[in-house]
Amino acid sequence: MEKKTFKIVYEGGVGEIEEKKSRFIAHVAPITSEEEAVNFINAKKKEFWDARHNCSAFVIGDNNEVTRCNDDGEPAQTAGRPMLDVLLKENIHNCVVVVTRYFGGVLLGTGGLVRAYQKAVQEGLKECKLLEPKIGCPCTISTDYNGYGKIEYVLRENNFPILNTQFAADVEINSVIPSEDMEGFEKIIADKTAGSAKIIWEKPVKYDILDGRLLTF
Repeated sequence: MEKKTFKIVYEGGVGEIEEKKSRFIAHVAPITSEEEAVNFINAKKKEFWDARHNCSAFVIGDNNEVTRCNDDGEPAQTAGRPMLDVLLKENIHNCVVVVTRYFGGVLLGTGGLVRAYQKAVQEGLKECKLLEPKIGCPCTISTDYNGYGKIEYVLRENNFPILNTQFAADVEINSVIPSEDMEGFEKIIADKTAGSAKIIWEKPVKYDILDGRLLTF
């Protein structure tokens, strides 16, 4: 069964929409605790003190153990909960969002409010740098020069990252392999190099690759 991936906010962002002259400004940020979320929300309320509403939602934990939302004066279930629903639907973890509304003088109705707040969150997420962490094991592959090209081909063919390569008497290649692919990878490398290559595995990590760099979480 295919594992459901999740996303985290690596770099926050700001998105804005306008609905019937009302401005909706979404600020999205990564968090690791409820305290961080509350501090972020309070900071935005202070920054945008002149706005009619500063509605918020956040999720915390690998399985979204903590979820909170606040309508901040909007009709019940028209702001905070719809905002939270976007985060849950997109399967985004450890994230807080505040949507600031500057009222434009035209009432949107409950349905209009729900759509506007959700659209604002979606725009905010578009401006973020999102990652999809996986579980895998960093490894060092040692091989002779005859095996180097074969191993490099296997890595690239399977979209496994080549993080670093050191050339000396032998060649050492640093990579990270998704946990579910480790056994198959070992067999392929053994076949391609007639068992001469050696793989040293490190402990499993939650990771993603950004600009060729290994990020662990």
